[in-house]
Amino acid sequence: MTRSIKLVAWVLIGAGVLVLTAAAAFRRAPTAPAAPPPSEVSVVTVVPETVAARYEYVGQAEASRSVEVRSQVTGVVVARPYAEGTDVAKGTLLFRIDPTTYEAAYRSAQARLENAERNLARLKSLLASRAVAQKDADDAQTAFDQAQAAVDQTKKDYDDTFVRSEITGRVGRARLELGARVTGPGDLLTTVEQVDPIYLNFSPSDQDILRWRRDAATGQLLMPHAMSVQVVLADGTVLTDAGKLNFVDLALQPETGTQQLRAVLPNPKHVLLPGQFVRVRLLGLKIPKAILVPQRAVQQGLSGAFVYVVSDGKVAVRNVVATSWEAGSWLIADGLQAGDRVIVDGVQTAAPGLPVKAVAYQPPADSAARVP
Repeated sequence: MTRSIKLVAWVLIGAGVLVLTAAAAFRRAPTAPAAPPPSEVSVVTVVPETVAARYEYVGQAEASRSVEVRSQVTGVVVARPYAEGTDVAKGTLLFRIDPTTYEAAYRSAQARLENAERNLARLKSLLASRAVAQKDADDAQTAFDQAQAAVDQTKKDYDDTFVRSEITGRVGRARLELGARVTGPGDLLTTVEQVDPIYLNFSPSDQDILRWRRDAATGQLLMPHAMSVQVVLADGTVLTDAGKLNFVDLALQPETGTQQLRAVLPNPKHVLLPGQFVRVRLLGLKIPKAILVPQRAVQQGLSGAFVYVVSDGKVAVRNVVATSWEAGSWLIADGLQAGDRVIVDGVQTAAPGLPVKAVAYQPPADSAARVP
């Protein structure tokens, strides 16, 4: 009986030890933490489109016509009826050279011409009755012709004392004042410049020209039949009137490696002045199948620009080539293709390989960024 009691006691003690050991082991076993939900990111799906190519250069305005006003005769400047810096019409009197000697020479030539004409008429009537020799009549004809030539020359000299504008334009500062003596065509009196329309000179680099040719040949750039330009002033004002390209230089400038181009632009209000620097934008160039992504989607790393994309529910990194800025978006030349989903918002929590929850990107209503 006593032995049975002891056996039962040992059995109970062993069972209790097992229970305590199991409980202790259960308390020590770590519990696996629950996986966090995937981060939510906004993505934009890449859709290629045709966009305007952005090429902008520094340009300088130049008068479409510029005429140096010079006198063909010598003499003292006795009048300057124009106001400096004003617009004048073609034929407007600008300077008057002392006409005294030229007027006297003209009158003298006219008198000689009248005398030669009377002498010729008399000899012709006598020649008909054979009262004079043919040689006398021929000499009278020669004298008449010489007198006529002298009248024409002296009249031109007299007319040249009235120095007039040869074009319609804006007349500049007078180089010779009243009372100054003009020694001939070597003396510059003033300059008249036509600024409506006005020229704009700008010079693309040889690299840009080669890229245009290469991209046009491969279909990556669409060139217009007639290229237009848009002008931006120094304060950012964009002129409403567009200009037309009207000259392309035949050769590159060896000093700068650029090719000179020229556009003509309406300038009725004389906003542009010769010598003024502006920014010239080329219009009409198109990039087909262009890929645009919002600006903040493009990140910068040690190896260059990259974006995060969502592929199979996970984040992946794509190295890209961002070439130019277009209305708040980057133009991507390489690294993306149609259908790629690019992360725009949430890049701070994105890491390669992590699962994410992608939602469609919704740009702010007041945002100027373009979304494909």
